[in-house]
Amino acid sequence: MASFRFCSECNNLLYPREERAARKLVFGCRHCSHEEDAEFTQVYEHVVSAVAREQKIGGPELASDPTFPKVRIKCPKCDYMEAVFFHSRSKSRDATMKLTYCCASASCGHTFSAEESEGIAPMEQ
Repeated sequence: MASFRFCSECNNLLYPREERAARKLVFGCRHCSHEEDAEFTQVYEHVVSAVAREQKIGGPELASDPTFPKVRIKCPKCDYMEAVFFHSRSKSRDATMKLTYCCASASCGHTFSAEESEGIAPMEQ
């Protein structure tokens, strides 16, 4: 485990340094000539998670956002006839560019696909 080490002579921080000829790691003080051999050869470990988490998009607040286009489509949950739509934000390799709909009802906000609905009607302007 990595922790801070301090010089036993002047109480300053010891810094890791490699001795290439001896092929070992030592901790040395930058203010005096004190050095200590390292028990562990690992100075730092950075673990990167390769699993990306998807953000959930939806809810009643999405329907009130004026930047999303609206369409007349029946919500399978509440039968409201208006929804906003957007492309799926999935970044997986097998993801397709399917449209995702979100019910525009202030009380519903259900997120669904076109296969779940009964059909799309054009919006009157």
